[in-house]
Amino acid sequence: MNVSTATLTTALFRRGFRNIFIQGPLRMNPGPNMVGPAYTLRYIPAREDLDGLESFADRENPQRKGVEECPAGAIFVIDSRQDATAASAGCILVTRLQALGCNGIVTDGGFRDTPEISALDMPAYHSRPSAPTNLTKHHAVAINDPIACGGVSVFPGDILVGDNEGVVCIPLHLVAEVAVEAEEMTVFEDFVLEMVQKGASTFGLYPPTDPETMDRFEAWRKQNKR
Repeated sequence: MNVSTATLTTALFRRGFRNIFIQGPLRMNPGPNMVGPAYTLRYIPAREDLDGLESFADRENPQRKGVEECPAGAIFVIDSRQDATAASAGCILVTRLQALGCNGIVTDGGFRDTPEISALDMPAYHSRPSAPTNLTKHHAVAINDPIACGGVSVFPGDILVGDNEGVVCIPLHLVAEVAVEAEEMTVFEDFVLEMVQKGASTFGLYPPTDPETMDRFEAWRKQNKR
């Protein structure tokens, strides 16, 4: 909750992960970090004989069923094939997710009813507004399967972290160690930023190649109780 996606991408890069920042979606309602396990929905291109308005009444419709079954604390992640020419969801379904206690929603497509979604408390990320109903372009086929979102592989249960810059997908088995390292990196970078604001050069400071840098950091950390 207290580290940036930028810091997380660096921690994951150290472990060989280069493609974990979901490309395209931006936050609609800036605020505190979004954190939670992925619960996924996958779309394929719509087909006219299957995707009529009557399909919304079907309780097995994966979009509607997925929304109703999304666990509290999860993040609803939609694979829209990076196609924002039709909505991935609208305000009613996003509001329902909020009411169920979900921690956020992410799509590599677009949402409709964006002024209303932007006013919700739950974090929401999309590529751009899109008024047309999802049925014009999207056919929901799978709930809680591995998906692609913004060019990133997202497996159910992976931990998503979103800030006001974007969303990172952390493989579940790495979450604990990445969280510890990212917290430490954040404290050090706060120190570096303060030093730079006071006129220090980044050479020897960032990265800390001068021996005295870490001594100054530990003194700063103790003084600031970090």
